[in-house]
Amino acid sequence: MFFSRYAAWLIFLGAFYGLWALFVFGQNLWGAVTEHWPMALSMAIGSYAAGSTPMGGGTVGFPVLVLLFDMPASLGRDFSFAVQSIGMVSASIFIFCRRQLLAWSMLRGALLGSLLTTPLGILFFAPLVPELWVKLGFAVIWGSFGLLHLYRLNEITGHDHAGDPRCPKDFGVGLVLGAVSGFVAVSVTGVGIDMVVYAALVLLSRVDLKVAIPTSVVIMAFSSVVGVVVKSLSGDWQPGVLGNWLAAAPVVALGAPLGVFVVGLIGRKPTLLVVALLCIVQFVWTCMSERATLGTAGTAVALLSVLVCLGGFEALRSLGLRRERRRKGLAAAAGATFRRGPLASGT
Repeated sequence: MFFSRYAAWLIFLGAFYGLWALFVFGQNLWGAVTEHWPMALSMAIGSYAAGSTPMGGGTVGFPVLVLLFDMPASLGRDFSFAVQSIGMVSASIFIFCRRQLLAWSMLRGALLGSLLTTPLGILFFAPLVPELWVKLGFAVIWGSFGLLHLYRLNEITGHDHAGDPRCPKDFGVGLVLGAVSGFVAVSVTGVGIDMVVYAALVLLSRVDLKVAIPTSVVIMAFSSVVGVVVKSLSGDWQPGVLGNWLAAAPVVALGAPLGVFVVGLIGRKPTLLVVALLCIVQFVWTCMSERATLGTAGTAVALLSVLVCLGGFEALRSLGLRRERRRKGLAAAAGATFRRGPLASGT
């Protein structure tokens, strides 16, 4: 039963590990793998978060490379693409094999939006963004995301709506958010579209986390593959990506699906709380490490940017509450009509 249900995932794993071993040992690259063992260790945690939360593996990989190892932000972005194209894809296949519910209407829109704009962002927008702005952009996005979950965690984890797979409004929202975040966030940091789509699902559509998080995993996997294709065709990979990827990829191929599985047993609230705290820590860490360059004014702008992001989240929530009241009102009216129907017809 297990093998028949998860056949596609097992085939993916077998193909990946076979090709990885063939490449590593055929090209005598085992030394590069062992040299980058700290990244493999870091991504053991990152891949679990990638599968169990609306945060790609690059959410851990990026700050580890950029903040801990003092590597260029562009390397962190390229590594995010590369490692998520294995870990998040593996988790997505695992999700499909488990037949988990997805918010298909918003997901379809986001997939199309990302496909259209992520390549354009990588080729034309990302090269214009200074390294410092990349670091701050990442820190602000995830710092605000962490703060949101600290004070809205109970509400976010309390939704039970599965979403409407044919809702045209959700498709339009997904299309716009996928296009904007693909061009602005994914192309620059390698992550972000998963968080944006997730935020729209839980704040605007008021969707259950059991639906919202797998949906965010799938859109991040797709965007990462798009990033890998564009980077490979343009030949614009940053030096250092290969060694880190060779060390981390075998870990994330299993770690991300493990996150999908384990979180179903222990619940999402503890994991989300820990990851939210880590997001805030990396924001503070970034501001502290760049304080000489930022100065007081730059730090104030970073803090203001976090508040602006939180304001955007709260605006989505306000719209979502209206939609929820309208949906419940329509459901109540439909139920009342159904109950009156037999009486009105005399049956």
